[in-house]
Amino acid sequence: MLETVKKTIQASVGAVVLTRERVRQTLDRLVQEGKLSTEEAERIADRMIRDGKKELKGLEEKMVSLMQKGLRNLDFVSKEEFEALKERVDALENRKKTGEATRAKKRRKT
Repeated sequence: MLETVKKTIQASVGAVVLTRERVRQTLDRLVQEGKLSTEEAERIADRMIRDGKKELKGLEEKMVSLMQKGLRNLDFVSKEEFEALKERVDALENRKKTGEATRAKKRRKT
């Protein structure tokens, strides 16, 4: 699993390095060399940036999923489980206080 996370991080870092500026420089050079028109370069740049964002989002989702899986394997309590247990403890404490107050009232009456 560690290897998968490592590869995912490397891939996302590689994608981030390919910035809009770098894409623009490469496409401008191709336009100057006459290998692309300005319109083609614009379409390619837009598509590469859009696809790069999609890929980064997918990698991010995969990393989050892998991390969640890893945390579940470590037997950590989820926030939802913690909140549910907290509510149960609060309810039990309230019932205990109510019961103690009721018993105290009964003792005072006798």
